[in-house]
Amino acid sequence: MLIDAKRVGKTYKIGEVEVHALRDVSIQIEEGEYIAIMGPSGSGKSTLMHILGCLDVPSSGEYFFGGNGVHNLSEDRLAEIRSHQVGFVFQFFNLLPRLTAYENVELPLLYAGGKADSIHKRALKALERVGLKKRIDHRPTELSGGECQRVAIARAIVGNPKVILADEPTGNLDTNTGNEIMGLFEDLHKEGRTLIVVTHDPEVSEHADRVVKIRDGLIET
Repeated sequence: MLIDAKRVGKTYKIGEVEVHALRDVSIQIEEGEYIAIMGPSGSGKSTLMHILGCLDVPSSGEYFFGGNGVHNLSEDRLAEIRSHQVGFVFQFFNLLPRLTAYENVELPLLYAGGKADSIHKRALKALERVGLKKRIDHRPTELSGGECQRVAIARAIVGNPKVILADEPTGNLDTNTGNEIMGLFEDLHKEGRTLIVVTHDPEVSEHADRVVKIRDGLIET
């Protein structure tokens, strides 16, 4: 079992008010699965993604990643897991505008440390994998939305993570470009990667092997 969340809850305090974003959520994901987490805005799906990706920790319950309990880990240890085992793709790409496509992709490897020649080869290979070999010197403002998302995907896979987490990856793209991005995700899945896509779009969820529906912080059965 790659991912095992047991009765996970997440509560935020806003002044004197408690907001229950997740309530007793349990989910298991095997290595190599392609999962869509689907729900309307405010359902808790992004909160769940943040916990599964070790961007946040649950307020209650237990979370195991690769057999290791991460619900009580320090921020440094969580950062280490994010750096080496999880790749993220976001709706608005989260690229640094002053950096080229190549520089955005190599950034995670620079943070993780490593030899310069190895970093160079891996960054180029990731960009080639998403079809941007000829656009490596272009900055985000010089790229289309689809190309920016391809850069973001290259950045997500460059460290060869166990899991790729995508939050509304087509939400900022037109239909044709969105279909191209989902086709790329399907190709990555066929290579054996574990994919978790968070979406409110039924057409996006159709690409997954399994759909988990969440509403009001609860998984619907």
